[in-house]
Amino acid sequence: MQSKIENPKSKIIQELPIIEIASLNFRYRAASDDTLKNIDLTVAEGEHVVITGPNEAGKSTLCLTLNGLIPHLVKGAFQGSVRIKGMETREQTVKDLFPHVGIVFQDFESQLFSTEVELEVAFGPENLGLPIDEIRNRIHRALELTGLTSLKGRQPATLSGGQKQLLAIASTLSLQPSILCLDEPTTDLDPKNKRRIFDLTRHLLEESKQTLVVVEHDTEEILAADRAVLLREGRIVADGPPEEILRNARLLDECRIMPLQLTEAFAKLGAYKPPLTVDQAKQLWRRNSYGLSPTAAHLLKESDEKRMQCYGRPLIEVDDVSYSYEGGISALRGVSLRILDGEFIAILGQNGSGKTTLAKHLNGLLKPERGSVRIENTPTTQMSAAELGRHIGYVFQNPDHQIFEEQILDEVIFGPRKLGIDEIRAMEQARDALETVGLWERRLEDPFTLTKGLRQKVAVASVLATRPRAIVMDEPTTGLDYGELKQMMALIKRLNESGHTIIMITHCIWIAAEYAHRTILMSQGKIVADGPTREVFSHEELLEQADIIAPQIVRFSNTLGTTILSVEEFLRCVPPVINLDADPENANWLHRRRQETKDERNKTKGGD
Repeated sequence: MQSKIENPKSKIIQELPIIEIASLNFRYRAASDDTLKNIDLTVAEGEHVVITGPNEAGKSTLCLTLNGLIPHLVKGAFQGSVRIKGMETREQTVKDLFPHVGIVFQDFESQLFSTEVELEVAFGPENLGLPIDEIRNRIHRALELTGLTSLKGRQPATLSGGQKQLLAIASTLSLQPSILCLDEPTTDLDPKNKRRIFDLTRHLLEESKQTLVVVEHDTEEILAADRAVLLREGRIVADGPPEEILRNARLLDECRIMPLQLTEAFAKLGAYKPPLTVDQAKQLWRRNSYGLSPTAAHLLKESDEKRMQCYGRPLIEVDDVSYSYEGGISALRGVSLRILDGEFIAILGQNGSGKTTLAKHLNGLLKPERGSVRIENTPTTQMSAAELGRHIGYVFQNPDHQIFEEQILDEVIFGPRKLGIDEIRAMEQARDALETVGLWERRLEDPFTLTKGLRQKVAVASVLATRPRAIVMDEPTTGLDYGELKQMMALIKRLNESGHTIIMITHCIWIAAEYAHRTILMSQGKIVADGPTREVFSHEELLEQADIIAPQIVRFSNTLGTTILSVEEFLRCVPPVINLDADPENANWLHRRRQETKDERNKTKGGD
């Protein structure tokens, strides 16, 4: 008799699992170690499973085994069994598995090759030999679900990164596969389209009963899944309810997974069962008589004002700038702003709001149709590329669009050489830049053999080597795991503290809240908010109008009447209290932790 599997949330009983993986090991050609090690995983039909873990844990490799790309097209040492709907993938062709498993790759741009949006979405159904009316229906449904209906007729190459990612998802949806595998489906998406994708996954589960396997780093979204599977170094180290895994702070830290902000904050306050959501945090706050320090709001405001006094003179001035792309697509509409020397600015907004277009005007990559951009009072239209490069460095969203040399040192020294700097000084600047990002010892390596996070550091170093006054960074943390992300942001923070002006475009809202001194909010080619980050994030209704949801810690603290931007700030603002929910066995540990926290605060006050 066949064993039955119960989906813990939907309570659907299935006769057979739809995915069965047993004793799976895989090693890429020329690799020194297995990427997947003894993987055992069973997924029921209609189940929503999230796979998470640090970069190089084997998540994408595991996805490629589901549709037979491994072992048929991606060669290596393959051992074990992968069965899809009872079919052994080694005994099927990729074409046989094509209708059953749809995958959106992490490198989604590699999936796009057609000349029009509709042709891209039609490719899969056409290869299935479906009738033309059915193909049209599938195109319409896929574009509607992903919000791309208005982009019919557009060339994929003209779309933004987020729109390309949605198109890759739409082309996979048109296949209507039994299993939909999404490998980091929201990396290039703004908050609005992230919600669209997560709403879409819920719709597919409820209406189509599709099985979803999603690789995801966003811990707040992991809560919506039936199961969370945590990979590390090619092995499954945890598999269970998301609530249990997300409360295991030690495991998350070991696996470089970002903890939920409120879970981390209350755990450090000593809560035995820390909250996972804002509502749970509110209940715990009331139940344990927590309270903010009476001087918290004043101290935060004082700190913000003190920092603003350190800025220098105007470095970049944008006056009434408008710009349209070919075809009359309006990207900027009368944008004006002034950037001071030493600022750290985050630019937020949904895909297509004009963020990257504005950023490319700051260093002369684009010239305004109307209005002007001035760098230290000189219009960019009157400056050479070399002059602009000395003032404004630009780090592209995808480091592979910036890197072209076969050796890291050659890549980084290229900029100083092009500026006409003599060889000895150029080498000094290249070495300083590589030491700043921690890559001097690896300077002779090929940058294309590095991880995405390290390639991003090479791109940053190549800009730093020209020693610009300001650095524009377009999504510098895309594709990084939490450990790499923290390293990158620590580097960017150090650059700002050493005198570089930072202008950063990001869809990672908690990063803007925690690191940026000033936040610019864009919508439909216009600036709709511009001010100190704490002030902007205190107006959640304004953020929501731009389809942005504030981070957990901000949403919770706003209900307390004081906008707190990070877990670190939160802990400074909450005095220790007796916690009624604390585990009695941890009483001594809690006492020591609270005393340490009190001592740390006293030292900080003394230093101030």
